[in-house]
Amino acid sequence: MGETFKAIQVSRDEEKNQSVDIVELVTDDLMEGDVLIEVEATTVNYKDGLAITGKSPVVRHWPMVPGVDLAGTVIECSSGAFKTGDKVLLNGFGVGETHWGAYAGRARLKSDWLISLPEGFTAKQAMGIGTAGYTAMLCVMALERNELTPDSGPIIVTGANGGVGTVAISILSKLGFDVIASTGRASEAGFLKELGASEIIDRNELSEPGRPLGKERWAGAVDAVGSHTLANLLAQTKYGGTVAACGLAQGFDLPATVMPFILRNVTLAGIDSVMAPKVLREEAWQRLARDLDVSKLDALTTEIGFDDIIRTATDIVDGKVRGRVIVDMKA
Repeated sequence: MGETFKAIQVSRDEEKNQSVDIVELVTDDLMEGDVLIEVEATTVNYKDGLAITGKSPVVRHWPMVPGVDLAGTVIECSSGAFKTGDKVLLNGFGVGETHWGAYAGRARLKSDWLISLPEGFTAKQAMGIGTAGYTAMLCVMALERNELTPDSGPIIVTGANGGVGTVAISILSKLGFDVIASTGRASEAGFLKELGASEIIDRNELSEPGRPLGKERWAGAVDAVGSHTLANLLAQTKYGGTVAACGLAQGFDLPATVMPFILRNVTLAGIDSVMAPKVLREEAWQRLARDLDVSKLDALTTEIGFDDIIRTATDIVDGKVRGRVIVDMKA
């Protein structure tokens, strides 16, 4: 049967009551794939929190090993895409939702889902960035594709204390943008300014129903919140601006009008980090290696061990986690 390893497994019974357990697995238990990986590091994303707590129907295959991000070492690969000992990185592709994910000592995956770990990053540093940071970079790239520059005006980042928000602030400030941070945690204002935000606003300014078109306040936005917040961002974006939408922490509805689009030429750019083409994933990670101040990662991250994953998943859904969480799977 081979060596056993620990895993977190989410199951549900015939009445659809969910349970979460720490189990022992062997390699033969894993789902199909052409590459076997020793998982060195992972992280706890908001989506992982939803999967473990069951507060949203993230899991679509039962039982499931959650964990949408991982970095590790290739044990074997039958496709020829990687060789034994290669360091690799995974974000998305339904892992932790429809295919067993990172919260186990080993993972068997499809090589098309993986990219090589960027030079200069350790497994832990990559997971300090994770899907949240990678998504933030995709958002920044979307703003740049629409020709926004620091001279265009300020960029607002919502959900500023979350994983996407903290990395987006750090990247944008390093690139020279004036960054406004929207947060519900006023006590974190000092932390957000250390990351590079020049102004802090209360999320309540944006979270309630607003006017179809408001005063022009920012050239662009990175939004992980959705709903009324996204509608208000659009209504207050300057002529020709761009809003990159990547999340739905407030809700998946969009109670907006067409007025920002047809009167101010505003662009709403949708950001998907789950199924992004490999060339885009590789570009985003190379940009992270270049444009993210790695020295700020320590301020953005908290490190935990395997045994702390379930507790942390609950905390992140309850809004108690700031920035990023690294899981050292060797601890």
